Amino acid sequence: MATDVVMPALGMSQETGKLTRWLVAEGQPVRKGEPLFEVETDKVTVEIEAHVSGVLAHVVVEAGADVPVGQPIAAIVSEAEAANADRTSPPAATQQAPERAPSSAPQPAATADSGRISATPLAKRIAVTNGVQLAAITPRGDRISKVDVLSHLETHSQAAPPTLLQPASPLARRVAAEQGLDLHTLESSGPDGAVLIQDVRLALQAAQPAIAEAPTPEAGLVNPSRPTPTILPISAAWRVMAERLTKNWNDTPHFYLTREVNTRRLSAWRTHLIGDQGPRVTYTDLLVKLVAMALRAHPRLNASWTSAGIALNDAVNVGIAVATDDSLIVPVLQQADTLGIRALATQRIELVERAQAGRLRPADIQGGTFTISNLGMYGVDAFQALVNPPQAAILAVGRIADRVVPINGQPAVEPMLILTLSCDHRVADGARAARFLDTLAKLIEEPLGALD
Repeated sequence: MATDVVMPALGMSQETGKLTRWLVAEGQPVRKGEPLFEVETDKVTVEIEAHVSGVLAHVVVEAGADVPVGQPIAAIVSEAEAANADRTSPPAATQQAPERAPSSAPQPAATADSGRISATPLAKRIAVTNGVQLAAITPRGDRISKVDVLSHLETHSQAAPPTLLQPASPLARRVAAEQGLDLHTLESSGPDGAVLIQDVRLALQAAQPAIAEAPTPEAGLVNPSRPTPTILPISAAWRVMAERLTKNWNDTPHFYLTREVNTRRLSAWRTHLIGDQGPRVTYTDLLVKLVAMALRAHPRLNASWTSAGIALNDAVNVGIAVATDDSLIVPVLQQADTLGIRALATQRIELVERAQAGRLRPADIQGGTFTISNLGMYGVDAFQALVNPPQAAILAVGRIADRVVPINGQPAVEPMLILTLSCDHRVADGARAARFLDTLAKLIEEPLGALD
């Protein structure tokens, strides 16, 4: 029995996913748990594993297409079903023989044991566009092709021949429409002549010199030699990230609290841990542990705003903002309050490596309840971060720098760190956020309570 392969939901707010690459070719065997295809979302590109073993069949979505969550994109059939389907195809010698005259008896469309009608992806798209049922089409070969659909339309339609919709990925179709490009005029690199997003981008790049030479209303008035700006293509993940953060900024009432803390004892703690065997512990690892402990004491900062009210999260799952070439992603350290420092460091190293290699798994980015964004390694003293929905808060961490501060009434040079807490005012008010930040500051300045 065939099992549908569907576009998975990798996030609560995800509506579509981009199928970037099939890792198994149609007709090839696949085992349960093995990577089957790659999906790019607004957060990350992940490998999706097969849920069952069998043979990949009935692929209806090509690489590069945006697909709604839950829509079938292929099927996995048993080896017996795949073998039966193969036997319905003519042997290689017959396929290479001269074409015979068509038989007067109609040949039924090739079907799998599951009852699916076998047709090429392009044939299916043309049939859907023109409202034709595949079951009504007589194929010339082992499955319905574009020629079969067009022949059926020409034979059974009383109206003028249908206008063939140029095959294209949804993203390519959308961007071409936004830029005023005619898909029929573009070079196509996709299967069955489909226009992909890279074809649209190449066409836009080729049009840039012509745009630069075109006169503008300002020509000769301000600076006629001003160069035309270069348009940098962006990934789907970056575009969706920008859209989500814009919506978040408009919908979420932010407020910010800043606290400067002394890190002398935190630094001593890290120096002690670095001397031990095991993974190299960073300040981020220590902060994850201390933040998780503070969140357990202040559950209102470990919550989310919903239409029904404020949802308090049982687990403390701390996300770490990681910058990549394509986007900003937040892998999550699950149950961070229950893990020791070395276990946190080990998981953090693995997550960051997978994030930078574009190999995060769905579970790596799900369930975050709080986020830490650390720019200290870039020499940043302090900054304000945007809350990562649906979370209630995010902690922005600057660099540790020597500053002159009063100690017992006397000036002293101490290693200081600036923390900035961004909060969703619908979930937590200033007093609650200040109490959380005070608890965190005390843990940083006296971290003995967090020792393994």
